[in-house]
Amino acid sequence: MRTPLAIKGIGDRLVISLPQGEWTTILPDLMHAIDERGDFFKGAKVALQVDDRELGPAQLVALRQALAQREITLWALLATDESTCAAASKLGIDIDVGSPSHQTEEDDYVFDSDLPGDEAILVERTLRSGQRLRHPGHVIVFGDVNPGSEIVAGGHILIWGRLRGTVHAGAAGDESATVCALDMMPTQLRIASHIAVSPKRRGRPHPEVAFVRDGQLIAETWENSERS
Repeated sequence: MRTPLAIKGIGDRLVISLPQGEWTTILPDLMHAIDERGDFFKGAKVALQVDDRELGPAQLVALRQALAQREITLWALLATDESTCAAASKLGIDIDVGSPSHQTEEDDYVFDSDLPGDEAILVERTLRSGQRLRHPGHVIVFGDVNPGSEIVAGGHILIWGRLRGTVHAGAAGDESATVCALDMMPTQLRIASHIAVSPKRRGRPHPEVAFVRDGQLIAETWENSERS
């Protein structure tokens, strides 16, 4: 039985803590977990916490290539073994995610979770253009999601405000996920593998919920929806 991956999110980046075990077993298990949730990890910047595990340049190159094939960037390596740190540095892989170059105003979305996760995070601010948020569970935003911002969630997404950016609920393939917003006009809305863009609005905005029914992504007003 595979050990669940412990994931911590910092803004649009993910830190994955690997379980103990032989690297020849851990690496295939990691790739299998990523492949099972490809849409969630696609485009992510990932740091791996390997602790005192000794990894050489060839192993790190293979790791980086395996992630790159899945459109994932190996952002950093969290290691305590000196030889592993030296190998990572020679390959240009960061070994310190806490350095000032990695800390920005946007990096205040921090959560811990195991995959798969049903936990929810609450963001009490507006997401501005260029800000991205990933979470294995549900995401609740008390604020607006502006054009150019993005939310990727393994579960539901609830926006207590205006939705103008890009959102992807059920990113691990969960078609039962929903997206709710007080004013829904997203740049793009995805649930699992289903994609939609907002039509031109007619009339006043009203709260809506988007969900998948019979293989189609549809949106209804909260008061009329069977899902509300």
